[in-house]
Amino acid sequence: MTDVAGFTAQLQAEGYQEVVTREIKAGLATPEHTHPYDARGLVLAGQFCVTSATGAQDCGVGQSFAVAAGLLHAETSGAAGATLLVGRRSLG
Repeated sequence: MTDVAGFTAQLQAEGYQEVVTREIKAGLATPEHTHPYDARGLVLAGQFCVTSATGAQDCGVGQSFAVAAGLLHAETSGAAGATLLVGRRSLG
């Protein structure tokens, strides 16, 4: 079981202004890209992997990942897709 309320509270305490739930399609693979915000996520269902020059964050249910603003990365979901709780923190 994942602590959605606790993770959300932690994100808000760390200045993440937006917290959303994302449903990721099965087998999704996004090309390398960047975001203009810091992102932290918690996997609620399925499997999700973020790969960058700093390594791979391969996460299952209850595990979290982080992507710094401007970090070139790619994202993939597992065979069953993924449900994520994601926080975004703008830099401005």
